[in-house]
Amino acid sequence: MKKKDLNKNFHNAKANKEDEFYTQLADIERELKHYKKHLKDKVIYCNCDDPRVSNFFHYFSYNFEKLGLKKLIATCYKNQDINLFSQGKSEKAIYLEYNGDKNGNHMPDLEEIEVNYLKSNGDFRSEESIELLKEADIVVTNPPFSLFREYISQLINYDKKFIIVGSFNAITYKEIFNYFKANKIWLGYKNGDMEFKVPDYYEERKTRYRQDENGQKWRSFGNICWYTNLDISKRHEDLILYKTYNPKEYKKYDNYDAININKVSDIPMDYEKKMGVPITFLNKYNPEQFEILGIDRPLVEEITGKVSRFIIEGKEIYARIVIRNKKI
Repeated sequence: MKKKDLNKNFHNAKANKEDEFYTQLADIERELKHYKKHLKDKVIYCNCDDPRVSNFFHYFSYNFEKLGLKKLIATCYKNQDINLFSQGKSEKAIYLEYNGDKNGNHMPDLEEIEVNYLKSNGDFRSEESIELLKEADIVVTNPPFSLFREYISQLINYDKKFIIVGSFNAITYKEIFNYFKANKIWLGYKNGDMEFKVPDYYEERKTRYRQDENGQKWRSFGNICWYTNLDISKRHEDLILYKTYNPKEYKKYDNYDAININKVSDIPMDYEKKMGVPITFLNKYNPEQFEILGIDRPLVEEITGKVSRFIIEGKEIYARIVIRNKKI
């Protein structure tokens, strides 16, 4: 990608206020406690973070020895606010390297952190950032939501392990869903409501918005999740099924040969054919128990030639993933 295109794409993304969310340390701690065995002796790369203020960099640098890390790297775009939401600007893109405590105080002191200036703008797609990506074992960050497709594709193409924050709705993107179907990506542990710091210029909202006593603005979302490709224990836990199939309760779609399931807990234990389930099913998905066959719109288009979601009695319903129980 040309430098001009990189700049244009980045500034388009910056115009989207949904890219300006900053993850709280408590949320990072709650999720990453489940991955400790994966992190030992690994190079961690936070490639969408200003390392001087990033809570991801804070978490890994202060837990470097406890986690047994090999190296920590973080990069930021050159126009990132140096104090997160302050008026100061960073004139150059930088990357920081931390190789652990040297003076015995078990803290990441400034003299122990190597500061390097980048020639380019620090965009995760730049050549310099890609070279750092190649060195990394695991990428952990909160990438720009508007560039989520491209960001995930880069990680997959370079065969990198990752733990990243994203919108739950991204599951329905064609590219992202195909990674789920191919078992190249799955959901982490803490999925659902999450609150983020937002900049001063962020417009006041009627819902899920607040300002604290210090004037800091916050925005919360109920559809945030962690995406990963690290093998975690929840992925091997069977979903307990207790309902049995009957045709009166489980209606078939008008435009696709499958039964509709409104709640994950309603999946029947004895039905062996195709079932359409809500995308929240992926929170409970065990590839040893279920097979993912597809998602509604492409399946409907393949049969009818028209782009549509599944329809029941003439009414279109929300997104459904088609699955089959492998254990029947």
